[in-house]
Amino acid sequence: MINKENIQRAKGNETMKGKKILWVDDEIELFRSHIIFLSEKGYEVDTVMNGEDAVSSVQENDYDLIFLDEMMAGIGGLETLGRIKDINANIPVVMITKSEEETLMDEAIGGKIADYLTKPVNPSQVLLVCKKILEGKKISGQYAAKDYLQDFNEISRAFLNEMDFAEWIEIYLKLVNWDVELDSHPGIDLRQTLYDQKREGNKEFSKFVEKNYRQWITSIGDEYTPTLTTEIVPKYVLPHLEDPKSSVFFFVIDCLRLDQWLMMEKHLLDLFKIEKDYYYAILPTATPYARNALFSGLFPSEIEKHYPQLWSSGDDDENSMNKYEKELLQFLLDRKKIKLRNELKYIKIIDPEVGRNFEQNILSYQNTQLTAVVVNFLDMIAHGRSDSDLLKEIAPDEAAYRSLTNTWYTHSSLLATFKALSQIKNAKIIITTDHGSIRALRGAKVLGDREASSNLRFKFGRNLKVDEKHAVYIKNPEDFKLPKRGVTINYIIAKEDYYFVYPTDYHKYLTYYKDTFQHGGISMEEMILPVITMEPK
Repeated sequence: MINKENIQRAKGNETMKGKKILWVDDEIELFRSHIIFLSEKGYEVDTVMNGEDAVSSVQENDYDLIFLDEMMAGIGGLETLGRIKDINANIPVVMITKSEEETLMDEAIGGKIADYLTKPVNPSQVLLVCKKILEGKKISGQYAAKDYLQDFNEISRAFLNEMDFAEWIEIYLKLVNWDVELDSHPGIDLRQTLYDQKREGNKEFSKFVEKNYRQWITSIGDEYTPTLTTEIVPKYVLPHLEDPKSSVFFFVIDCLRLDQWLMMEKHLLDLFKIEKDYYYAILPTATPYARNALFSGLFPSEIEKHYPQLWSSGDDDENSMNKYEKELLQFLLDRKKIKLRNELKYIKIIDPEVGRNFEQNILSYQNTQLTAVVVNFLDMIAHGRSDSDLLKEIAPDEAAYRSLTNTWYTHSSLLATFKALSQIKNAKIIITTDHGSIRALRGAKVLGDREASSNLRFKFGRNLKVDEKHAVYIKNPEDFKLPKRGVTINYIIAKEDYYFVYPTDYHKYLTYYKDTFQHGGISMEEMILPVITMEPK
């Protein structure tokens, strides 16, 4: 149950205690009215008239903010700034000066000032600076809580109505943006409220997908059908090949969620013109199905006709079942009668050394018409977290998981590769993923024979049984355009944040897999995915 009281509490945080300010100016009496004004607003203000006294005051007192005159007798403002920073580098300092020279501004900014005011200053300017520096996070948090309350009500009302695929994308974007926004406001108690609303959303989204999916996969291109996995290459990649001079780079980042992309995107805004769109992944949202469909433009049952060996093994092993990706992409090009000016290039980055080699040799690909790149690191992080207590400690929740993604990406060869591509004039970069992932938190007991697959978010096998509240049961694979694998094979696909657990050692595996990031099922996080098109600025 979503708790609105959490939102109200977040809006009504207690007022901040009085903050202590030091004002340094050799004409301090001219600012007496400003100081009185700040005192009336609850700030405690100390004053000194030279740099030496300022340094002594900072050594003896704890200040939250310093106003510092740039031109004073004795040691000047910039030298005083340096000495203050030597004592405490974290005190925000606002420089006040009569000069408007840009070089002086640069010197002050280089000295790590928090803000810059030019005399004459009025009390409102000073109060604004104080609020921005000392209370900015608190005030923005209060407004975030207020804005979320408004969106909370709109989103909750939307769940009560019948929405189409585009409206579900809009809802998911709002939820993701709030998830990321709340990362900046750890002091407001809204995380659980948002989590509850996302869980409620996934419950309704699962019903929506279960009701409409079979119609979608038989009505490709219909106005009531979302863009699906099989359409990504024809819709977003192939049109760029019409320009004979272009160099198209198609990146598939395995297991990329929208919130993770938002972490990555901010590092590219100065380098590229970026366009974003969204599509729905096919079911199950697992690499052997979704990525093969992505490269081939075919549904799994259609791929089975051309590559029956893909589905002949007893389990969906990613390494063996995704070894034909280049051939599947070439097969798509041939069906579309597209003749490349040179051979299609395909790179799979599964370890840092391969990534670094690709980065270092990226310019050798600038004359290749189409280069397809699969990046496996995020999927490895997701699976690695399931098996590593250390990674669970580093990324205990989704906010920390985003932070971990950002840390990896900031220092990755992938970001370095994108920076290098920003220097290639005719480069067109398309980035997407085959599926996302969800934090699996609720176990669903499943029955099946020994031959059933081991996947946690979907399974295929004989005599599979599971509560219909927790999963979609697929008696006839052809209805979902899935490979038959045999006459009596059925599929089950988990809804919301459920994961499958067998009765044998039920509690052991229920605990072991709880709170792991998984994919293969039906959720907004797994199915609603970004498609990004970038061109160098």
